[in-house]
Amino acid sequence: MRAGRPQVKQDRAVRTRRAILEAAAVVFEDRGYDAAKLTDIVSLAKVTKGALYFHFESKEHLAQAVIEAQVNLHAPFAPQEFKAQEFVDVGMVFSHRLRYDVLMRGSARLTLEHNGRELDRAAPYLGWIELHTALMAEAKERGELLPHVDPSAAARLVVGAFAGLNVMSQTLGLELDREVSALYASVMPGLVIPAVAERLDTAPGRGARALHDPNEACRCDRPPPPRLPAPPLPPT
Repeated sequence: MRAGRPQVKQDRAVRTRRAILEAAAVVFEDRGYDAAKLTDIVSLAKVTKGALYFHFESKEHLAQAVIEAQVNLHAPFAPQEFKAQEFVDVGMVFSHRLRYDVLMRGSARLTLEHNGRELDRAAPYLGWIELHTALMAEAKERGELLPHVDPSAAARLVVGAFAGLNVMSQTLGLELDREVSALYASVMPGLVIPAVAERLDTAPGRGARALHDPNEACRCDRPPPPRLPAPPLPPT
């Protein structure tokens, strides 16, 4: 009986940390780094301030953990016939998760905003570039890429374009999944041989299909979860 207690405590600690991260992501997404308050995060996570400080030393450390969740919590998906398809799936899955995973949305907001200059925003970009480069390098070894394609350059191009599309979609109210789909449909024929290009799935909803099954694609048509209410205005 006693042997199981440390594991129970460890599981509880993991759940508490995750609850704090998700609550922080909600607050950071809605209010940005500077306006976010630890009291709001504690209240939303339904934990004590002591529990928060047990896992995170400060708001800066908490925000950094949310930022790094982009790559650290990258969702696994089934291996594909072509590594080029897995290259596409990385972005399409992330696009899907940005719509339904609050932790991913909070992380993206912190990565793209300019407040909190002490935060390291390079880590997600470097992590995504490394992951994309590795997939493209494998695709090149398998003969899937056109001879002139540099895996590292292709990775930077797609990661940078994705970040730009994310910002533009938020600003203009566009559907990111469709914009990212158009990105891959335009870019991939210039990176892979025709025999591979014609068999790639770059259509909207690919992220849901890669993570779940074809029936899950309909989730992309549902509205995103509601946001937090706006914080009260200060007295005049």
